[in-house]
Amino acid sequence: MERVYNFSAGPAVIDESVLQKAASELFCYPGKGMSVLEMSHRTGMFMDIYNSAIALFREVMGVPDTHELLFLHGGATMQFAGVPLNLLTGSRVADYLDTGNFAHLAAEEAKKYGTVNTIASSRADNYTYIPSLAGLLFTPEADYVHITTNNTIYGTRFVALPDTGSVPLVADASSNILSEPMDVSRFGVIYAGAQKNIGPAGVAVLIVRRDLLGKASPQCPKVLDWALQSKNESMLNTPNTFAIYMVKLVCEWMKEAGGVPAFYERNLAKAKLLYDAIDASKLFTNPVQPQYRSLMNVTFVTGDEAKDDAFCKFCQKNGVANIKGHRNVGGMRASIYNAMPMAGVQKLVDLMAQFEKEAL
Repeated sequence: MERVYNFSAGPAVIDESVLQKAASELFCYPGKGMSVLEMSHRTGMFMDIYNSAIALFREVMGVPDTHELLFLHGGATMQFAGVPLNLLTGSRVADYLDTGNFAHLAAEEAKKYGTVNTIASSRADNYTYIPSLAGLLFTPEADYVHITTNNTIYGTRFVALPDTGSVPLVADASSNILSEPMDVSRFGVIYAGAQKNIGPAGVAVLIVRRDLLGKASPQCPKVLDWALQSKNESMLNTPNTFAIYMVKLVCEWMKEAGGVPAFYERNLAKAKLLYDAIDASKLFTNPVQPQYRSLMNVTFVTGDEAKDDAFCKFCQKNGVANIKGHRNVGGMRASIYNAMPMAGVQKLVDLMAQFEKEAL
């Protein structure tokens, strides 16, 4: 069977050259005499891979020396608890912006550990926009302010960052990390599940300003204690060694292809092609306010559930997979992460035009 264009929101498409390299090295990693899957995380042979992955990610992402970089278990969801357990220990107050399903879940989790102020929300409007940052009233004594930079399910993104002053800004950047330039120095913490732009599911990236380490609450489990994880180089217990190896390969691929700036230009072009097709369509519409449209997750509907379902099946039959929208919103969603080529987006646009011609 030929490979299809995979528009899954995650686990998501990985570049073919990365998969081919992983396949060629899977049985026996060059010069090591065994597979990466068999290497002990405590050995020098794996530490070479780990250190290379760390260095490459720092370079590609532009992580300054002021920030620690960790590869952890549990995806972004585990850090919904990790953030308050490590930071919600001063005033025990945090500000959250509720801009999507995962932003909402992060806030709900944090409420177990302190006081959460939802200072802005678009929940009542089905998350079709990012609330205005103008005039936001942050809590001066807050331990941190939390945002979710891209809304995977509803298809919105922050186009500017809130100015939180001396209060650390914390971001779940799972679905747009490495897709566009991010000034890491503006954040106290950035965390992200890997399964969209970084690599396969099974590892999460945590970038934390070093002065924020060592603040964990007494009840914080040791595997969630960032200072302990930093002291142990992400290896307080056995990490997902294969996923870390894959992060290394993805970062190598990105570096060779021009890094984040090059991918940002490609992502702008891919998104423009798809949004232009939706805006010109008489069948498909996008519900998001244009200025907040995501570059990574493009949502669209026909307004008729039966037609939505028929279009998803039409795509599946024609080499375009995982186009069905999230169960919370229905319709369609095209996740056009870094590894999705322009040819895949063009194929989807062509199928949309063909389906529309037959449906109207």
